[in-house]
Amino acid sequence: MALFRDRGHVRSNDDGTEAQTLHEALRECRSALWRLVLVGSCVNVLALTPPLFAMQLYDRALSSGRVETLVMLTVLALFALAMMGLFEAVREMMLARVNRWLDRRLTGDLISSSVRASLRGLPPSAQALQDLTTIRTVLSGPGVQALADLPWAPVFIIVISFIHPLLGLVAVLAVAAALTILAIAETTSRRALREASRRITQNMARAETAVRNADVFEAMGLLPTFLKQWNERNEPALRDQLRAADGNAALHGLSRFLRMGAQIAVLALGAYLVVGNELSGGGMMAASMLLSRALIPVEQVIGAWRQFVAARDSYDRLYAIMRLVPRRPAAMPLPRPAGEVSCEGLTYYTGGRKDPLLDNIRFKLPAGEILGVIGPSASGKSTLCRAIVGILPPTRGRVRLDGQDVFAWPSDQVGRFIGYLPQEVELFEGSVRTNIGRLNPEADPAKVVEAARSAGVHEMILRLPEGYDTEVGAGGAMLSGGQRQRIGLARALFDRPPLIVLDEPNASLDAEGELQLIRAMQIAKAWGSTVIIVAHQPHIVKPADKLLVLRNGRVDLYGDRDEVLATLRPIQPQRPRPTSAPVPAQAGQGGRAAVGALPGAPHIQPTPLS
Repeated sequence: MALFRDRGHVRSNDDGTEAQTLHEALRECRSALWRLVLVGSCVNVLALTPPLFAMQLYDRALSSGRVETLVMLTVLALFALAMMGLFEAVREMMLARVNRWLDRRLTGDLISSSVRASLRGLPPSAQALQDLTTIRTVLSGPGVQALADLPWAPVFIIVISFIHPLLGLVAVLAVAAALTILAIAETTSRRALREASRRITQNMARAETAVRNADVFEAMGLLPTFLKQWNERNEPALRDQLRAADGNAALHGLSRFLRMGAQIAVLALGAYLVVGNELSGGGMMAASMLLSRALIPVEQVIGAWRQFVAARDSYDRLYAIMRLVPRRPAAMPLPRPAGEVSCEGLTYYTGGRKDPLLDNIRFKLPAGEILGVIGPSASGKSTLCRAIVGILPPTRGRVRLDGQDVFAWPSDQVGRFIGYLPQEVELFEGSVRTNIGRLNPEADPAKVVEAARSAGVHEMILRLPEGYDTEVGAGGAMLSGGQRQRIGLARALFDRPPLIVLDEPNASLDAEGELQLIRAMQIAKAWGSTVIIVAHQPHIVKPADKLLVLRNGRVDLYGDRDEVLATLRPIQPQRPRPTSAPVPAQAGQGGRAAVGALPGAPHIQPTPLS
């Protein structure tokens, strides 16, 4: 892993992040790489066959005139070359298996890390997978084989020196010149290629944003403006790539000229020594072949240097992403929780903000109850939901489910017990059944239908072209926003999870859909599930047992629903009208207006944590 060792990332200590997975994978490759070195050594030793054959052919077979010697040398040379071809094939097959092993070892962890890192505003998983593909392609390509053959150049130079010291001197000068060209390639191309890669990655992210917002671009005629901006931002990247490509091509051509020129120089010097009876004709031919073998790996490495730089940059990006994702500790599987939720001093900061999004949140919700979370926009309601389900690890404090720290609980375990409906519902590519069944194509049909009925979406699904087997398309593109939201609600209710968190689940629902949503919460409570719902309209949280009012990331009110509503009603704002007496605010506006209007509003004593 010499390509990455100089980056300072490969260490033996566990830093507590997912980057350790990358370190472990590289360390686990070492045994395979040592075997590759061994096989490569066999290839390079057998590469001495052609020059040795030339020496024996000129110095023995031709001088003796014996056909038997010629036949024996030919048979031995062909056998050695066949073995060299076999070892070459074995080396390539080993590299292909290392490639496949890396894919199996890292793809799952990379997707997991990238999904979790995307919650912190980093690039999506597609970029991480592209970076892994770049690394795999380089590690299994001919450039790495040439890099592995490079240390054998001194061996070939020593053999040439044994043939004649002057020829060895020419070989040393030629290899030194080739290595100088390699160093120049590293210095001149690295910065340009890295800058081009950074710009291209940013432009690809912008293109993905444009594709996701295709309807807005088309409706508002934004595409020409976007394309103009795209070309303006893409042109510098193309210039950097072109400059690096031109420099690399020039150096590659120079290295090829150097190799062929050095061979001609060795042949010319060898011929001079043959004329002076200081060297045999076989020695002259062997020295030329050995010099070519010593210089070819350098030439190949120079040709592949752009790929090496790209692989190193890809590794740096993967490391940067995984370095920011804390490792979830392994834990003993726990039984199905009852659904009791408690927040103990929950505080969450995000990068670039001085004030916390959540500040010292404390409450305890008994299992089987419904909690309504209300408050003005940007008060931290969605952030609280994401922290409760274990998406955002708290900066300080704890979120507990049945007394167990949610973030310390492995996500593949705790996720089975949580139903979550985010604000922006995006379905997975596949059938309605697969989406409701949490991507499990073998999900129990009875449980799928139960979840759909509980969400009030069963009849709607039956009206789809193929019912539950209807393909929804990428992101649920074949369905309307309301249909996606209701199917997302069914997914959250699937298999009766002990904890159900709904973040503004009525955003795309009509009046009938809202009635079905209220009914779904009542059904979930009858199951014994704990339900947390974020809403702006108070009638949506009517089934709630408790209400929590958030303001600026802090708990403003928390208690039984009727007590909180009774506290909010007396302080409804009165808006005077120019032509009539003041009209009391509607009930549907009370929660948001009260929280945002009076900083001195009375607080209800919070429910104790124990």
